[in-house]
Order: sequence, then C-alpha cells, then structure tokens
Amino acid sequence: MSDRAARDESRAATVSDYTEHELIARIQQRLAPPPDWLVVGIGDDAAVVEPERNRMEVVTVDAVVDGVHFDRAFVPPDAIGHRALAVNLSDLAAMGASPRFALLSLMLPGELPLDDFDGLAAGCVALARTHRLHLVGGNLTRTRGPLTVDLTAAGTVKRRQVLTRGGARPGDELYLTGSIGSARAGLEILRDDRANENRSDWSKTAVERYLYPQPRVRAGMLLGRNRVASACVDLSDGLADAAHRIAESSGVGIEVDEATVPIEADVRRWFAERSEDPVLSAATGGDDYELLVAVRPRGRRQLTAVIRQAGVPFTRVGVCTASPDQVTIGGRPMPPGYGHFRPVGRFRVPSDGGGR
Repeated sequence: MSDRAARDESRAATVSDYTEHELIARIQQRLAPPPDWLVVGIGDDAAVVEPERNRMEVVTVDAVVDGVHFDRAFVPPDAIGHRALAVNLSDLAAMGASPRFALLSLMLPGELPLDDFDGLAAGCVALARTHRLHLVGGNLTRTRGPLTVDLTAAGTVKRRQVLTRGGARPGDELYLTGSIGSARAGLEILRDDRANENRSDWSKTAVERYLYPQPRVRAGMLLGRNRVASACVDLSDGLADAAHRIAESSGVGIEVDEATVPIEADVRRWFAERSEDPVLSAATGGDDYELLVAVRPRGRRQLTAVIRQAGVPFTRVGVCTASPDQVTIGGRPMPPGYGHFRPVGRFRVPSDGGGR
C-alpha cells in the first residue's frame, strides 16, 4: 500500500494531499474528447484555439466566492461548480452567443476535502457537456481565504446577430423568459432548513432552481439568429436590476406591469406568508438567470417562432417609454435591485456585503 493510500484510509483526503498536476488530471479525466478546433488544450502553458469563420468572439468572466455567492454549509459541491459555469453561460445567452470554450481557475483552501473538489469539477463539467462547451485550461492555486471559482467563458455569434442592452426604443415591448422568485425562495428555504426535512414538492423545486439554475442559452441564440430582440439582458441580479440596465444603456424609461410578472403560485404565496410583497421580493431577489428582452411591436410574429423553438415560455411584462431613467413597476418607482455594494435581499455575509 502506498503512503498516500495509507493516509487516505486513516482520514478523509484533502486537496493538500495532492499536487497541482494530480488535481488537474482529476478534472481532465472527466472531459469530453477535444474538438478539432482545439489545437492545444490542457497540459501546455496556454490553450490554442482555431477561430470560427465569419463569427465574432464573445467573452465573459465571473467569479463565485464562498461566503459571498454561496455557503458551503448548504450548497453541495456539484452545485457550486454548476452555478459557477451557469452565470457565465447566462451572460453568453444574453448576447445571443453559442458557447464554445471556458477557462477554469480555482483558488482552493488547503483543507478542502478531495471529495468536494471532485464534486465541484463534476458539476461544472456536466453543465459544460449539456451545452457542448469545452474546458480548455485554467489554473489551480492554494489560498488562505475562501474557496473561489473564477471562470472565463467564450462563445461565438455572427456580427449582425449580437444582442446588447443598448438598442431598445420607446414603444418596444418587454418580455421575460420563464418565471422569477423561485431561486430566492429556494435560497431562504435552504438557509432555514439545512436538514432538508418536511419540504413540499414546490419548495424542493425552488431549492433546485437556486442550486442548479438553467441558463437560457437556446433562447438567447434563437433571439439573436432571428434578430428579434432590440435589447437583452440576463437576470443574474434580478428583474429590477435588469430593467435598470436596459433603461440606462438604451436611454429609455421602463414600465413593468406587476400583474403580469411570472411568479409561481406557491412562491407567490410563500412570500405573502412572510409578509413580503411577492412581486418586489421576486424582482429584487436575483439568481433567476432568465432573460429580459425588448422587442419591437412589429417583431411579435418572429418572437412567436422563437418561443416555439426555445422550449421556454415568454411573458410580456412591460413596455419601454420615452422617459429616460424612469423605471416603474405597477406605477411605483422600481428599486435598483441587487448590487455587490448595494445588497438587497440576497445571500450576503454581514461583515462585507453581498454576493451576486
């Protein structure tokens, strides 16, 4: 029996028991075979990727940090990996891009259990496979601070199909994919009930929505291909934040009809039982990873075609107005929503503010 095997039998292995190369190999063995366009992949100083002809590169980066964006006390390792990639995929979706490759950088506390490391990698790789995205490299380092997952993702899109936040005009209609509020409810349920006892079916679904968000990649790609959206933004930081981002970038006002905001009935009731305004709580909660889309009135027919193919509902929730900087919901000013230095209703560590 090797010395390492003996150690592993005597106690749970941690990442400190392995070299960087051994840990990278544990991730690499999970990956799909490299595509032809990946000229040099994991194992060299950098990846070499062949550009895709007649398409633009779309690049995004996000980091998730223990104690800010998630809590390892109730978020399982595979969900951490899943969420780290999902936030990037949601950004690509909002730009109309098709995912292509990613770089994964991990800052690991030495005491992190090896099983947690493997679970994190498994969650990330599983979502990557779902969206045919390839991990082409990254970095591992030890830290005295919290577990941090920093991921850079790249996708491609044709020049005329790029979606941005800045093209909306007065009179454009606002549509929202899926529903909102479930992720926030799921987070609060996890915080209140870590033992997973006596959860109803709807609360289990809400927890899943928080732990394993499903970015609207296909919907974003179809919106770009069909050139339906005049503006688009993802809801990583909530409907309220998204509405303000489109208003700011496009120079329009936004009126959201609170009666049409899609919130699951059980989630709406749960907020009400906590003496919270269901619509405002859902709108400022974040972690939904839906898309808010502005569409010209003449684009309704094309949008109908997108909806048929996307496999996700779209709900008309408002309209763009000619009153810049006026963002309202039900006739009231819309709060700004979540911000890293402006925490509103999100998971946060009291000592240093919130998370994304």
